[in-house]
Amino acid sequence: MTDQVLIAGAGPTGLTLAIDLARRGIPVRVVDKADEFFAGSRGDGILPRTLEVFDDLGVLDAVTDAGIPAPVMRAYFGGEFVGERRMFEPAEPTPAIPYPNPWFLGQSRTEAILRARLAEFGAHVELGTALTDLTQDDDGVTATLTTADGVETVRAAYLVGADGGRSTVRKTLGIPFEGSTDDSIRMLLGDVRADVLDHDYGHWFAASAEHPMEGFALSPLPGGRHFQFGAPLDADAEPTLAVLQDMADRYTGTMGLEFTDLTWVTVWRPNIRLAARFGDGRVFLAGDAAHVHPPTGGQGMNTGIQDAYNLGWKLAAALLGDPAPLRTYEPERRTVAARVLGLSTELLDKLVEGKADAMERGEEARQLSVSYRDPGATGRLVAGDRAPDAPLKDVDGQPVRLFDLFRGPHATVLVFGDGGELPGTTDAEVYRVIRPGTRASGRYVVDVDGHAFDVYAATDGDIVEIRPDGYLARRD
Repeated sequence: MTDQVLIAGAGPTGLTLAIDLARRGIPVRVVDKADEFFAGSRGDGILPRTLEVFDDLGVLDAVTDAGIPAPVMRAYFGGEFVGERRMFEPAEPTPAIPYPNPWFLGQSRTEAILRARLAEFGAHVELGTALTDLTQDDDGVTATLTTADGVETVRAAYLVGADGGRSTVRKTLGIPFEGSTDDSIRMLLGDVRADVLDHDYGHWFAASAEHPMEGFALSPLPGGRHFQFGAPLDADAEPTLAVLQDMADRYTGTMGLEFTDLTWVTVWRPNIRLAARFGDGRVFLAGDAAHVHPPTGGQGMNTGIQDAYNLGWKLAAALLGDPAPLRTYEPERRTVAARVLGLSTELLDKLVEGKADAMERGEEARQLSVSYRDPGATGRLVAGDRAPDAPLKDVDGQPVRLFDLFRGPHATVLVFGDGGELPGTTDAEVYRVIRPGTRASGRYVVDVDGHAFDVYAATDGDIVEIRPDGYLARRD
């Protein structure tokens, strides 16, 4: 039996999954039917929980170096400047949450960083390679791949469809894609240059205070002079530079705003859908193949990345003989996707209704509150909750963070206090967390400021196991 995992789709979801598997030594093959890599901004907002995932996968520094913080939006009504607004209110980092604010980077650049990381493990995306059919049995999946050179039949232990909203994998499995498409609403998204505007800000041009959503918004893209353009689009309008320029002339007054170099453009219709199942046998769905979102809220790409992060370690566990974690993928991630779809849809409704707070994002939009806890569970921090960070010192007295201990493909066990027995045989990395002035044998870290004991609501003798994806597996 092969232990290869085949991934259809090389967007952020497929690439995240491929990296997570490859770093575990799992053979992985990533195919994409496109002949060229995506070149637009599309999902440009990277949420705090996704930044934590990128920290673990070893790409955070590259992403933060290439991107920018969430821009302040300068608002104009009838061409007149009226003030500044924020999509996200900035938050200060805390010991438990080191990355509290979203980061902005065009999706194509995020994908390039992920591809470079994947290449470090010796794996590469195969472009121009479409998955056209699949069958499965108790031991694996047989897939048909079609290229310009012919047809190839491949065998894999598991197949993951990360192949977008029109997923061939989902359609072949016959899984319903439940939801709705509203053809009466069209939204234009594109990447365009606008030299007259200050590139350190976003810019929101509206017809008037009474009609705040009649107009367009521009969000700066890092690394140049381009902005991502977003606006409602008339039913008979085409997505062209001339149409964008007409909007500029209509809503910016005497500013003299001229658009040039339209490098990417698309028309989006509200297609809000959730797959009835996230898998069938040895085949799984992730990202847009499992759920499609409105662009409002910036949730789609981030939710897909976290699908992949949830699925990777569970596939690895199944390949090593423990299928139990894999059975939790659908109930955990489908529940989250349904909740996030509700958030995105609520923001879309506000946009359609012309409400002034349609661009504002609440705390839930940061996705730090995502939890897999049992619905009946109570307590400050229980199994299924996100594992917080905390600053510590290692055995040599050097600063270290809990996230440093968690980083990598392993599970982690924290034993609080200097007494009691350590867990028996385990594949996890085990550390004692002790207070200053106490001593311990083996591997330990010192909770100098008490943050770890506090955020884990821990007392001496508590044992907390953290899953490879940064969520609590159990606490004793």
